[in-house]
Amino acid sequence: MFKKILIANRGEIALRIQRACRELGVKAVMVYSEADREAKYIKLADESVCIGPAPSKDSYLNMPAIISAAEVTDAEAIHPGYGFLSENADFAERVEKSGFKFIGPTPESIRIMGDKVSAKQTMIKAGVPCVPGSEGALPDDPVFIKRTAKQIGYPVIIKAAGGGGGRGMRVVHTEAALLHAVQTTKAEAGAAFGNPEVYMEKFLQNPRHIEIQILADQHKNAVWLGERDCSMQRRHQKVIEEAPAPGIPRKLIERIGERCVAAVKKIGYRGAGTFEFLYENGEFYFIEMNTRVQVEHPVTEWITGVDIVRTQIMVAAGEKLPFAQRDIELKGHSIECRINAEDPYKFVPSPGRITTWHTPGGPGVRVDSHIYANYFVPPNYDSMIGKIIVHGDTREQALARMSTALAETVVEGINTNIPLHRELMVDAKFMDGGTNIHYLEEWLSKRER
Repeated sequence: MFKKILIANRGEIALRIQRACRELGVKAVMVYSEADREAKYIKLADESVCIGPAPSKDSYLNMPAIISAAEVTDAEAIHPGYGFLSENADFAERVEKSGFKFIGPTPESIRIMGDKVSAKQTMIKAGVPCVPGSEGALPDDPVFIKRTAKQIGYPVIIKAAGGGGGRGMRVVHTEAALLHAVQTTKAEAGAAFGNPEVYMEKFLQNPRHIEIQILADQHKNAVWLGERDCSMQRRHQKVIEEAPAPGIPRKLIERIGERCVAAVKKIGYRGAGTFEFLYENGEFYFIEMNTRVQVEHPVTEWITGVDIVRTQIMVAAGEKLPFAQRDIELKGHSIECRINAEDPYKFVPSPGRITTWHTPGGPGVRVDSHIYANYFVPPNYDSMIGKIIVHGDTREQALARMSTALAETVVEGINTNIPLHRELMVDAKFMDGGTNIHYLEEWLSKRER
């Protein structure tokens, strides 16, 4: 096991990784920007290093500064968390070449799965079902593009090969709009991701967003840890996640989980990863793989009893997975609400000083957050300030516990989206389970009227 790990991230995930380090008896080095000087995890750290001013490009995306911080503190490994450099193959490569262990997949795996075109081709070879679409990146030939769209059938969606986080996508309903949409998406992809390649897929009308969590070690062992339903989204950003997914036959889930395990073994994957699927009319369609820990990992931890972050660290240190597939048993139901510093009706970010912070408690309630009273939420980063996660023996009990937990939570000084979550917990369709990825936006459009 490592003696010291540098955590190259901020916010609640930085604190989450720090806690896993403490449990393993590993010292944690925190890096931080000037805007995060007063963060809780900095105060709790064994060591901390300021790596630059507030803008991400000058701090959390500054590779030389992060590697230098690892060098001066004698850290042995770097955990990237999620976001920032977590899925950057060049960063993973630089970390390894500098003599540190990257707590994540190999740079090769990140490259294969990070490019949506190569990821899809890899999954097809591994027998994982994919959304019907172009076999690779679209060429400049307008005749080929039109013919491909016709074969797939409208509507189609144009996606950036190097995209992610809900960016670099454009839905096309007619041939008249097709070529312009391809050119516009290419230009946006080149500017945003440094890769202008785009591909085409069938646009599914009312799918659900289902994820399969996997863990793999470097000794050819891999398991899948059940599924998550992340269909409650606004502008492709997840708002509520739950596990297991309500209303999907277990046999279908098990078949897709086994294929995901076969795929990670085929590419020699190590660490934590998530396969994302669209699910419609009893069929799963692979869309992408996230080669890192997910924001929503706690719901899986709660139904399986597996500490995903702790296992990430153990696997990176060369240890074997401490469990086999037969040991994974799903118990009860878990729901997570992302708590954002934003107006719950207009969704305008709400940075500022938190004057009151009171978190909920009771059986089956977990709060992952770096926030405390008098903490200043900086305007420079993502608006998420924490997550409330609950567990119950049944989905009905989990919903009731979440409603109670949200009612107990008090945040003053800034706006949060807690009022939105409280409304959704008693929404009839959400309570029934199985809402599709468009449901929340449709619900919001009616609510705003």
